[in-house]
Amino acid sequence: MRIERNIGIREAEPGNRRRSMEIFLVCAGLVLLAVMVSGILLNEAAAETDFSRKNLAPGVGHLFGTDWMGRDMLARTLAGLSLSIRIGILTAAVSATVALALGTVSAVGGRKADAVISWCIDLVMGIPHILLVMLISLAFGKGVAGVTAGVALSHWASLARVIRGEILQLRQAPYILTAQKLGVSRMRIAVRHMFPHVFPQFLTGLILLFPHAILHESGVTFLGFGLPPEQPAIGVILSESMQYLTTGKWWLALFPGLSLVLVVVLFAMAGERVRKLTDPASFHE
Repeated sequence: MRIERNIGIREAEPGNRRRSMEIFLVCAGLVLLAVMVSGILLNEAAAETDFSRKNLAPGVGHLFGTDWMGRDMLARTLAGLSLSIRIGILTAAVSATVALALGTVSAVGGRKADAVISWCIDLVMGIPHILLVMLISLAFGKGVAGVTAGVALSHWASLARVIRGEILQLRQAPYILTAQKLGVSRMRIAVRHMFPHVFPQFLTGLILLFPHAILHESGVTFLGFGLPPEQPAIGVILSESMQYLTTGKWWLALFPGLSLVLVVVLFAMAGERVRKLTDPASFHE
C-alpha cells in the first residue's frame, strides 16, 4: 500500500507542477494588464503639479510620496511602467518576428542567404545591446519611434540563431525529405511543417525578450538617448531623481527603480516557466 501511495504521489507531482506554472503565468499576465491599464488611466494624474505638497515622504495620502513639483510618485511610477510595458510588448513582438523570418530564411534559403544572415547575427551579437540601442535610437531621432526601433533591431539575433538551428535539424526529418521530393517549395515546407515545431522556441523567446526590452528602454532613456523628458517614463523619473538623492529624497528613485526590477524579474521567471512547459526535456529541472 505504501509503495502504491508513493507511486501515486510521484505521478501527481508533474501535474501539480504544471498547474502551478500555469497559475503563475496567468497571475503574471493579470499583473501586466493591471499595471498597463492603471498607468493609462493615471497618465493625466501623473502630470498634475501642486507645489504645496512637494517633496512629501511616503504616507497615507501619497503611498510613494511626491516629487519636487508635487507630482504623485505612485501615479508617475504606474504611468511610466505602463509606457515601458507597451513599448516592451511592441518591440518584443517585432524583434521575435524578425528573428523568426531571418532564422527561417537562413536555414532554408540557400548558402548565400545563410552566410549573409549568419554574418548579421554575429555582428549584432558582437555589439553590446545598450550601445546598439543608443545608436539606432539616435539614427531614428530618439523619442518613442527611435527607442522602439533601437530595442527591436538589437534583440533579434540570439532567437534567430536558435530558430535557424532548430529548422536545420528539421530539414533531415523523413516527412520534410518526402515533401521536398514531391516538389513542395521551401517556404511552403517552412510555413506548413517547420513553423509548428519551432513555435515553442518562438513563444519562449518572445516572452524572454520582453523584460530585456523594457530594461534597455529604461536604460537608454535614463542616459538621455531614449524618450523625451516630458514623457512619464521610468528612465526619465530615475534620471531626474538622481540629483535629489543626496538631499534625502530616497523615495524618488527607490520606488520607480524597485517597480521596474520587479516587473523584469517577474517576466524573466514567466519566460523560464513557458520554456519548461513547452520543452519536456527541461520540465523537471
